[in-house]
Amino acid sequence: MLDKLEQIEKKYADTEMRLQEPEVYSDPALCAKLAREQKELEPVVSAYRRYKKCASDLEEARALLDDPELKDAAQEELERAKAGREEAEAEIRGLLLPRDPNDGKNVIIEIREGVGGEESALFARDLYRMYAMYAEGKGWKTEIANLNETELGGVKELSVIIEGTGAYSRLKFESGVHRVQRVPETEAGGRIHTSTVTVAVLPEMEEVDVEINPADLQIDTFRSTGAGGQKVNKTESAIRITHIPTGTVVECQDERSQYKNKDRAMKILASRLYEAEREKRDAAFAAERRAQVGTGMRNERVRTYNFPQGRVTDHRINLTLYKIQQIMDGGLDELIDALVTADQAEKLRASGEEA
Repeated sequence: MLDKLEQIEKKYADTEMRLQEPEVYSDPALCAKLAREQKELEPVVSAYRRYKKCASDLEEARALLDDPELKDAAQEELERAKAGREEAEAEIRGLLLPRDPNDGKNVIIEIREGVGGEESALFARDLYRMYAMYAEGKGWKTEIANLNETELGGVKELSVIIEGTGAYSRLKFESGVHRVQRVPETEAGGRIHTSTVTVAVLPEMEEVDVEINPADLQIDTFRSTGAGGQKVNKTESAIRITHIPTGTVVECQDERSQYKNKDRAMKILASRLYEAEREKRDAAFAAERRAQVGTGMRNERVRTYNFPQGRVTDHRINLTLYKIQQIMDGGLDELIDALVTADQAEKLRASGEEA
């Protein structure tokens, strides 16, 4: 591990030097690439330098233990340096875990009504609001790419693009079936209903990230429609792209510009094809990692929102929080932090078994 850390520190130093070269600033793409590399390496290098400082302090303290006048101070310094070294080592092991290459990407969230009819659609709307408020709190940009509403304002299907640093790394664990237990707005008798909504979280991919043959695409234009088929756009600016080999269909109708809708639709198509390929690949190793947090399988029931009891339970990590309104208002960090921690712990355990 120390050899690997030395290489990382050297690469960090080399990147720092390159960023100071005048010719780098004449190439914005290269400058941005090097800056990203430096930012990614910085946490590991910082922890490694703390590790080396504590190791050096530890050796110095040991050398002073034989001096009667300095023994007590040396023992105190030895304990401090030892604790610091262990803390830095644990941090380094976490930082060196295999990193999802998509963590830095923007994210596409697709929300669809599940079991429960109109109540399911209304809760799908509430989940969109929850994610939009979370994104707003992070300073991220939210854009609806496609929206299919019900007469009562519920959501049959919605695709939203969230742009922001680390958006996918924070939201990727939201994939799965979300269950709600509450008295629906449409229920006159006050009975509690159970409904479900499906959430799919995809890293936003560019067309260049996924090989798509134009000959495999059927592209249709149509007029955007509102709830119940109401016309909301007099021009045929909405786009439907069908990927013929897989049958994947993507629609975008939020923008009045046909060009913008096509661009968004192609990004969503690339993301769906990438995710489908990844799920197929991961299925070969499903038994090995079946218990891992955040596998992203869309048929998993990941969370229950129980309004009468005011609780939200994440079933993957057995965490229950009695903060339902705070969570529905975008306060997701406590849940997400717990999921990230559990995922890292699982990866550490797996890396230990492999070692």
